[in-house]
Amino acid sequence: MDDPYDFLVIGGGPAGLSSAIYASRSKLDTLVLEGNSLGGQLGNYEDLENYPGMVDINAGDLQESLQEHARKFGADLVKGQVVDLNVDDFIKEVKTKDGNVYRSKSLLIATGADPRKLGVPGEQEFSGRGVSYCATCDADFYVDLEVLVVGNGNSAVEEAIHLTNFASRVTLVVIHEEGKMDAEKLFQEQAYENDKIDFEWNSTLARVEGDQLVERAILKNVRTGKEREFPCDGIFIFVGRVPSTDFLEDSPIELNDSGYVMTDENMQTNIQGVYAAGDVRQKSVRQVITAAGDGATAAVQSQRYLEAEEHWRDNVLATDKQVIVVFWNPTHDESLETLQQLEELGVEEVEDKKLVKIDTYRNELITERYKIKEIPTVLTVEDSQEVGRAVKPTRQELKQLIN
Repeated sequence: MDDPYDFLVIGGGPAGLSSAIYASRSKLDTLVLEGNSLGGQLGNYEDLENYPGMVDINAGDLQESLQEHARKFGADLVKGQVVDLNVDDFIKEVKTKDGNVYRSKSLLIATGADPRKLGVPGEQEFSGRGVSYCATCDADFYVDLEVLVVGNGNSAVEEAIHLTNFASRVTLVVIHEEGKMDAEKLFQEQAYENDKIDFEWNSTLARVEGDQLVERAILKNVRTGKEREFPCDGIFIFVGRVPSTDFLEDSPIELNDSGYVMTDENMQTNIQGVYAAGDVRQKSVRQVITAAGDGATAAVQSQRYLEAEEHWRDNVLATDKQVIVVFWNPTHDESLETLQQLEELGVEEVEDKKLVKIDTYRNELITERYKIKEIPTVLTVEDSQEVGRAVKPTRQELKQLIN
């Protein structure tokens, strides 16, 4: 069986590729698995105006640059849709739809989110036949035609503006009263100034109708409850996204009620060695730049995790000696005194003993795992089990631990 990867990334969007860049540059053997196309949601956009340091960068160019950057440092980028995983052991296993199994010591979930469906009559039937969730993908099908855009957030307004480069008329269906939208002010101003964009206020999409293709939308006024026909050639729906976490439903990885992966500020999930980054995790801001930042953080934390875990396994769990473990800090006088006393007592000269030092500042993982609250704390470990503990030990207590 092949050696496991150090770092396996599920998802090849900005979060996943950014993490791969950081991980592979740190000499971690890194694999990225992407079920669709590398770049994630970048493939759904034309231009980016808010990626720091890059003015009006093309989303496709950024997508290709991220891939090239990850490959430069040696990351493997492989097509594969993950359908199942096992994270119970130190070596995690990931299974793809085509039956391949990949093994890794640490894991990052960066599968992003998919467009949210409205669930109205006709939406599913006409999907791909006039109903779309990606203007960048489908705009050129609507040259000189009239389209609706349902939604009023950043994505909806930005995509409506993009559609005016193709369609003869774009109408935004907004659930709020006139003049109120959820999009940022910049996007609102651009929409108001565009003479090819109209607005249907206080309205929602009630159903989609047509023959072989979309011919009309039935709009409902949320204030009066009245419905009316709106002739159109296409309907673009942008009402938020849902996390791509179906494959995690039977796993021990904690999700919130909306299906997003729960993490701490270090992207750590409730499972040691498993991280989440980007739009798939519970967070307040979902942008390309925050996804990239999440990915970088996850990669750095994974490297620290592997260093701590492998050091512990190699020097404590894998030894046939009784291990004296000292949790200390080099800036802490009492810690230094304890180490000096152990040296004077000759612990390293005892044949069946081994001394291991854990700096609590540098190795938070093992410190937290063994619930070390004060330093110095000295543990004795035998056959991978803690058999003794002394907090701020006296010289006599240290002598008893050794003997």
